[in-house]
Amino acid sequence: MELWGITDSGKVRQYNQDVFRIFSDDDKNVAVIVVCDGMGGANAGNIASEVAAEEFMRYICTCLDDIKDQTDIAEIMKNAVLSANRIVFEKSLYNDDLAGMGTTMTAAVSTRHGEVAANIGDSRLYHITRDAITQITKDHSVIEEMIDRGEITRSEARRHPSKNLITRAVGTSIYEPPDIFLLNLNSGDFMLLCSDGLSNVILDSEILKEFRKNRTVQETCKALVDIALSRGAPDNVTAVIFMKQEVR
Repeated sequence: MELWGITDSGKVRQYNQDVFRIFSDDDKNVAVIVVCDGMGGANAGNIASEVAAEEFMRYICTCLDDIKDQTDIAEIMKNAVLSANRIVFEKSLYNDDLAGMGTTMTAAVSTRHGEVAANIGDSRLYHITRDAITQITKDHSVIEEMIDRGEITRSEARRHPSKNLITRAVGTSIYEPPDIFLLNLNSGDFMLLCSDGLSNVILDSEILKEFRKNRTVQETCKALVDIALSRGAPDNVTAVIFMKQEVR
């Protein structure tokens, strides 16, 4: 497998509230990825994303030996997100400086049994092949609800003033279960996990174009972030790329 991630504060924001964590074990054919985009004050958003990402990874990594199939992965991921949610929520209750904080969370686990994604908020996971790009997660956002109701088109959504308003986040309520998605990648397929600082400024077709250039995941990751930066990067930008390889 190949795995790489980059995060950047962007051209406007003073602080970077995006956080990503990655873990891989080639011998066990396991990869774990999580991307969080914090919300709240300068410190609160950063703390929410850091705490959530760390707890998610801690929980997953203590359960890897228990995985027998894709159903196990899905259940463990759900519980990992719920554990992260509980900790962020409790911290927000007992510290006035952290009141109301929260974070998006998009995560993926790949094992020899397949791949599973989990999502709360508007950070995204894409499944990318040499021929197509598919958004797997669905944004929990005001804009996505407007699109579902037919009030605006997806093209109009990119310029809408409410495009950054999310409707669900980790840590904003005592119980916030994630959406779960089962995937089965073929050798040579990719997963891209990214914050909205990337997806808001780069079209899906442009992302696919970068993946077709037959570069390493590190080079592709840097290219995507560089494009966002060249377009002004009004938000923090994070991209993590995983490429599946044939299991030996």
